[in-house]
Amino acid sequence: MTTATDTRDAALAALRELVGRPDAGFHDGQYEAIEALVDGRRRALVVQRTGWGKSAVYFVATLLLRRQGAGPTVLVSPLLALMRDQIAAAERAGVRAVAINSTNAHEWSDVLAQLDRDEVDVLLVSPERLNNPAFREQQLPALVRRIGMLVVDEAHCISDWGHDFRPDYRRLRDLIAQMPAEVPVLATTATANSRVVADVAEQLGTGEPDAGAERTQVLTIRGPLARTSLRLGVLRLPSSAARLAWLLSHIDDLPGSGIIYTLTVAAAVDTARLLREHGHDVRAYTGQTDADEREESEGMLKRNEVKALIATSALGMGFDKPDLGFVLHLGAPSSPVAYYQQVGRAGRASESADVLLLPGVEDRDIWHYFATASMPDRERAERVIAALGDQPISTPALEAMVDIRRTPLELLLKVLDVDGAVRRVQGGWVATGEPWTYDAERYERIAAERLAEQQHMIDYEQTGGCRMEFLQRSLDDDTAAPCGRCDNCAGVWFPQEVAADANAQATQSLDRVGIPIEPRKQWPTGADRLGAPVKGRIAPGEQAAEGRALARLTDLGWGGALRELFASGAPDTAISPQLLGGCVRVLAEWGWAERPVAVVAMPSRSKPQLVDSLARGLAEVGRLPYLGALEPVDGGPTGQPGGNSAFRLAGLWNRLSADGLEEVPAGPVLLVDDMADSRWTLTVAARAVRQAGATEVLPFVLALRG
Repeated sequence: MTTATDTRDAALAALRELVGRPDAGFHDGQYEAIEALVDGRRRALVVQRTGWGKSAVYFVATLLLRRQGAGPTVLVSPLLALMRDQIAAAERAGVRAVAINSTNAHEWSDVLAQLDRDEVDVLLVSPERLNNPAFREQQLPALVRRIGMLVVDEAHCISDWGHDFRPDYRRLRDLIAQMPAEVPVLATTATANSRVVADVAEQLGTGEPDAGAERTQVLTIRGPLARTSLRLGVLRLPSSAARLAWLLSHIDDLPGSGIIYTLTVAAAVDTARLLREHGHDVRAYTGQTDADEREESEGMLKRNEVKALIATSALGMGFDKPDLGFVLHLGAPSSPVAYYQQVGRAGRASESADVLLLPGVEDRDIWHYFATASMPDRERAERVIAALGDQPISTPALEAMVDIRRTPLELLLKVLDVDGAVRRVQGGWVATGEPWTYDAERYERIAAERLAEQQHMIDYEQTGGCRMEFLQRSLDDDTAAPCGRCDNCAGVWFPQEVAADANAQATQSLDRVGIPIEPRKQWPTGADRLGAPVKGRIAPGEQAAEGRALARLTDLGWGGALRELFASGAPDTAISPQLLGGCVRVLAEWGWAERPVAVVAMPSRSKPQLVDSLARGLAEVGRLPYLGALEPVDGGPTGQPGGNSAFRLAGLWNRLSADGLEEVPAGPVLLVDDMADSRWTLTVAARAVRQAGATEVLPFVLALRG
């Protein structure tokens, strides 16, 4: 019979093998969690700071359980970067770990064969994999019968009260309910306040009701979240240019190598470009970066081959560089909890790391821009459920039926799937027939909570008290106390001056203009069923050429003026001299093969004065004839921005006419509008202008969304 002493001795030996140190010992709470899993076969939730050693708990517990004859551990992990790091850590301890994810489909058959031969100790899967029909129906049942332990990493993702909610995580409740009660379950996170902890614990506690109260009760092990290695600070500067100038002046003063976070893809790309142009070895890292390039960049940062990665939140959970020297934010995340999660990348295995926030005046606008993405809309949800039946419909086909773009449609389907209203099967999606009720009260509470979190982030920036204590209290950590290291406790530790030439360099970088607009070349699938009789490639003689925008709405430089111009409730006014001057510069730098011979405007419901003045202004500066605006037909285009391509095209078809223009000369025509979103309006308008005689159409807009 195994005693507690035997378990502790075996666990300590495994820990020392894992970390490679013969003198290693357990942190407070580590052995308690291992003992609960191995001897008690309990369900446990571990909330501990980053760097505490949560992965050691599940790797050591796995080794001990496997020695007792248990099946493999299934580790649900949200990010590929996390999987790579965890597999490497497991190998050091002799744990045989393999992953099934979207990037290694060619290896799945080998992994399944290894599982059949009982040669796998830990199987890492993404939460999304749990709802893959083939995996769910063919592999998961056998895995549930053999599973030795279930581990849910970054468990705050289970809770829609958390800062990084993922609907797929909600399926874990169903998986746990299928498992025998004697199978231990471990959930881990470093970023959970009391509300999230209660929500996660409730879902972990599902299971067989007659299995014994203690086993299905969740043991919560919660430690202090203070990070004594971090030195926190906030530097408030008046503009994006000032923040970039400070960074140009002081990036080499930051210790070691680190991460510089931005709120948008555009900001990450623009900041990385500016720093590289002035001799700094950095790379951009965003959700739009190629997967192989992201993995290469992670490796370069870990090997200190770059000074920094300029990253969006795509570089977050699970990235592990123990000696990361600094984390700097150009713009604040939308909650202290999200901020704590990101700064937790630094100083995991070093005595000191610097964490500096440079908030922006535009932060609230950007938070609002990205808000409510994970919350279902009642009308959209009901539309999706009504469109589905008992025969599978693919996501692209459904997109053409319900007028919701692919990314928000996929997110909505996941939410409805978790709610039991729809189900993913081979070939697409079906309705389950189960009643679905929109929980308006719950979603209103969540929306209100997120607004409150945004205010808490502003409060963090402005507090005169200890910053680490503030973050701990935001996570409901009762052990919060002054850190003695941050700028409020110990005085400002970071330089505030800016090099003489840095302001000019940053201003020049932000003042860059001209974003390419790629032309549409393919008609959207399903448009012919909605009244637009086209399919396949757009005929070369009807295509638009590559266009230009002054800037993106999310840009650090011109984005501020554009966001103000297009803000809800902003009046329609003539183009300002500043914006017109920027547009003229775009045209001067365009590099087209043949200069435009005329200017045509788009009709506009919301900004007619703005578009007309812009088109006339460009025509006057370029000494080009202004041919007028296209005419709306039958009330003009229908639909709103944000719909999917098939519906957007159907709402535009035959609703723009060039008949009212002055005679269109042969040659390139500049087509002017205020904003581009899906690019279908520009595509249909360009087709009409080309049919009227233009040999080429060059779209030009003030702003690109996104």
